[in-house]
Amino acid sequence: MKICGLQKTTLLDFPGKVAATLFTGGCNFRCPFCHNSDLLLGNARELYKPEDVLGFLEKRRNILEGVCITGGEPTLQPDLADFIRDIRTLGLAVKLDTNGYRPEILEELCGHELLDYIAMDIKAGRSRYEAAAGIHDLSMELIDESIRLLMSGSVPYEFRTTVVQGIHTEADFREIGPWIRGCRSYFLQAFRDSEQVLMSGTYTAFSKEEMLAFAELMRPFAGEVRLRGIDV
Repeated sequence: MKICGLQKTTLLDFPGKVAATLFTGGCNFRCPFCHNSDLLLGNARELYKPEDVLGFLEKRRNILEGVCITGGEPTLQPDLADFIRDIRTLGLAVKLDTNGYRPEILEELCGHELLDYIAMDIKAGRSRYEAAAGIHDLSMELIDESIRLLMSGSVPYEFRTTVVQGIHTEADFREIGPWIRGCRSYFLQAFRDSEQVLMSGTYTAFSKEEMLAFAELMRPFAGEVRLRGIDV
């Protein structure tokens, strides 16, 4: 495990739990609006050894309820399953954030009952997915497989889209809705620019009213539709 960051306590990253968040290095996407751009490349600086993180978690096991593993893209880590097993021996629940581009890893982790919650990014509508993911020759079949896996499985999950003016339009949500029809939860996350964004200064956020309108487009297709990063 290449661990490049640690947030010791969060009430936001793991729904319903007091958690720590681990940031892994390396990603197979290059989303231009990525807010962790320093973690994209394989040479991202490793800040914590897995054994040190596990030691920290053990000391905090009476305070923490779970661990969120994010990135980068965690499914690129070759020892992810073993690391999650080590976390679970401490009695902590595990949430995984993923772009869904390695469905075989998701299937392995779910099949071995290693995950308690999964958050999968839906980057954009199908016709704009490559632009939003920042890569060419993207295999939408892999994204489709991950969506089917989560929707047919027993692990609680959410789909989410970081909504970016300059990347997304109303047409994206008219495509996303039927694509994930029947999903449990869908979140629209407000974009926030910062120095850590891959193409900082290029994109802006939609207004609250625009975000609410996008959410209304999604309501017929998901059990729960909510906004993040905006007070409503």
